[in-house]
Amino acid sequence: MSKRLKELQQKQHDLKQEATALLDKADADQDGVLTAEQEARWKAIESEQKQIAADIAAEQAKIDRRRSLDAIRTAAPSIEQDAPHVPAAVAENIQHGTAPSAAPLRLGLGNQVLTPGGMARLMQAVQAAMPNVDPIVLHGGYQNIAELAVDVRNACRPSGGESTKLRAFTQAMAKYNAMNAGPVRAAPSNYHEGGGASGEGYELPIAYREMIWELVFALDDILTTVDLEPTEARQVGYLADESTPWGATGVQANWRVEASQMSASKQASKFRTMDLHELYAFVLATEELLADAPRLASRLTNKAAQAINWKANDGIIWADGVGKPKGWMNSAALVTVAKESGQAADTVVAANVLKMFSRLWVAPGDSPYWIANRDTVPQLATITVGDQPVWMPPNALISAPGGILLGYPVRFSEHAKTIGDLGDLQLVSPRGYYAARRTQGVNFASSIHLYFDYAIEAFRWMFRFGGQPHLSAPITPANGTNTKSHFVALAERA
Repeated sequence: MSKRLKELQQKQHDLKQEATALLDKADADQDGVLTAEQEARWKAIESEQKQIAADIAAEQAKIDRRRSLDAIRTAAPSIEQDAPHVPAAVAENIQHGTAPSAAPLRLGLGNQVLTPGGMARLMQAVQAAMPNVDPIVLHGGYQNIAELAVDVRNACRPSGGESTKLRAFTQAMAKYNAMNAGPVRAAPSNYHEGGGASGEGYELPIAYREMIWELVFALDDILTTVDLEPTEARQVGYLADESTPWGATGVQANWRVEASQMSASKQASKFRTMDLHELYAFVLATEELLADAPRLASRLTNKAAQAINWKANDGIIWADGVGKPKGWMNSAALVTVAKESGQAADTVVAANVLKMFSRLWVAPGDSPYWIANRDTVPQLATITVGDQPVWMPPNALISAPGGILLGYPVRFSEHAKTIGDLGDLQLVSPRGYYAARRTQGVNFASSIHLYFDYAIEAFRWMFRFGGQPHLSAPITPANGTNTKSHFVALAERA
């Protein structure tokens, strides 16, 4: 997700909060009737929201174009030769203590694997762009994450202790946190497992922390398309309004006969809470691997990021909400389109996709897409309406590497079930899913005592992440009986 898109979405969220507060004040003071000043501000907010929605759509289109280029497999340039550029704006944010959470450092890694030399050059680039930040806070004094891991391992041994380098980093980070204390800052959780008040491990240096997030968000695009916000809390509270302009609740508009009394209405807001759950990667390393820095660095960064990315994306779609996010496929908001009468098992027919298309409710400013298992390709390729194909395969359509289905791009994913099962074909408006990730750093810990007799170390990454659909149930349309939702799936065809 680009920095500009995050800024636009944050501004959209702020305007929505301001509009809600304005209506609440009118309800409390004037029985819901806006004053002239409030009416003027309301119209200004409406105008700004329309412009922001257009800007978000344009920015999302640019991201989709770049994403389509990422799908083209080419030989990636070595990070050894070219150190990544760190934007000056990001450097300024980090100097003021905001970047670790509000503006993640975009390192431009894509799907590349860091080499030891590339990591050293990366550190040089980060330090050059942020001269006013103590270098120890940026990289901990370590040449690569494998060196840091070995130091953490030694500190976490029952008979071990912190090295001079690790102690210096711990003290520097505590000082940095104290200086940048405010609404957005990293958490001072610099205690090793079993030895400190938090028990959550050592906080990572800024550069490594942002590198991990960069890798997580570069691997798959489902996570970056949902309505994702940063937070410092372990539980998020927010107001939800699922009323429609034609419904019986919420803000209403009515015709008025001259001199007759007006009927008041107000927002149908409900307070909701969402927990952020622990998401971790538990990595085992033998003594041999600990002595092999390049392999250890890969396993602790690229491999851990791949595992975390997979689990987060799978949770957004399939998790049951018990100790994890609420996935849209397990939510009451899901609309399931039944199979056709007499439809053969493990097939997809034109009526299936047409009915799915008709049941989608598009979130404002969103770019819907299909999620499909590649097992559906033989079926999609043969579907026609009249003599026109329903699915248009890529064939140089670089804006949609998976092709186009009824005007929306197709994204093939292993998160979709195999052909014939519920979830093999989904149509989603991803911004209908609200998610939050905790900004207070990435914690890293090591333990040896569980595997002492096997000469194996255990390393653990710990994050907090939560999510659930904005809708608690499908929407009833103004006309007709077929409900609609941000999430539509084709029922099982067994």
